[in-house]
Amino acid sequence: MRKLPLYIAVFVILCTSSVIAQNQKIGFFESDFILSNIPEYAGIEQRLQLLSDTWQQEIEEMEAEITALEEDYQAKEILYTEEIRAEKKREIEQKKSARDAFLNEKFGPEGDYFKSQDELLEPIMRQIFTAVSEVARKQGFDFVFDRTGDIYMVYARNEWNLNESILIELGIDIE
Repeated sequence: MRKLPLYIAVFVILCTSSVIAQNQKIGFFESDFILSNIPEYAGIEQRLQLLSDTWQQEIEEMEAEITALEEDYQAKEILYTEEIRAEKKREIEQKKSARDAFLNEKFGPEGDYFKSQDELLEPIMRQIFTAVSEVARKQGFDFVFDRTGDIYMVYARNEWNLNESILIELGIDIE
């Protein structure tokens, strides 16, 4: 008989929390969509693509040099002394190491590409998140999620999509 008050208390708590949860307003937006509608973003994408293309060309030149050295080594291997073979192999490995270091320096997790991307996008992202906060405050949202990236919702009613409101807050008109 003592368990009955406990069950009643748990039932009341669950009912109360579900009523509170029903009063919450949740919205979402897609930062990729917002970014694609910001005119400055196209210029940033072009700058990043130019950087990437330049570095990719350098990598291709390194690859071609490595391939040429390997082909030359294979063609002349039987003519080389043990000493020259070892020297040629060391040279090829040094070129590969230099290429790998360059790749990491430019495109690695702490590389120049991602540093440039962060540096160029930071002001725009700050603007977007300020606009999101303002729209959420004005429209009385309790939670707003970015559906782009790691945060993912399986279902969302489109009436809670804040993309257009955020673009309007940023002063961008869309048709």
